[in-house]
Amino acid sequence: MRWHDSNIDVGDGTRLRPWRIDDLDALVRHADDERISRGTSDRFPFPYTRADGEAFLSGRVVGFDDPVFAIEIDGEACGGIGARPFAGERAVGAELGYWLGQAHWGRGVMTRVVSVFAPWAEQALGVSRLQAGVLDFNLASARVLEKNGFVAEGVLRRAVRKRGCLHDLRLFGRLADTVG
Repeated sequence: MRWHDSNIDVGDGTRLRPWRIDDLDALVRHADDERISRGTSDRFPFPYTRADGEAFLSGRVVGFDDPVFAIEIDGEACGGIGARPFAGERAVGAELGYWLGQAHWGRGVMTRVVSVFAPWAEQALGVSRLQAGVLDFNLASARVLEKNGFVAEGVLRRAVRKRGCLHDLRLFGRLADTVG
């Protein structure tokens, strides 16, 4: 696909690029964090092992036909972002997902990454809508989306079970034709 060779500069030593096999050590080091996995889908396990990283990098966890990028800071992969287009009558949109290693939290990195990736993904995928689901306790992720033109559209009550507890799933959406 057209994004397999993409390198997207975010600024401040941060860029988005395709994942590589040699990212394995950095991937495992940053992903093996309970605080990250509690806010992501169960495809992102904890503990996060080398076998999990190898499965991801080989495309057995998510397909790399969709734009799925490493977030590289100062030469090291320390997070990921991607968009999965919907099919059929919902092909006007795509689902956004992302994570970032805890060492980089609280510095506005993900806000900047989403500010660059969202319009890029809308254009690259030819979609007019991006959406993201955020678990009820993940206030930082909700703020990232709101700062980037995503609007809270609703709540799927008690929709997700994580570690034995039911959580609400907040749905955020961004319409390409309404974002400046």
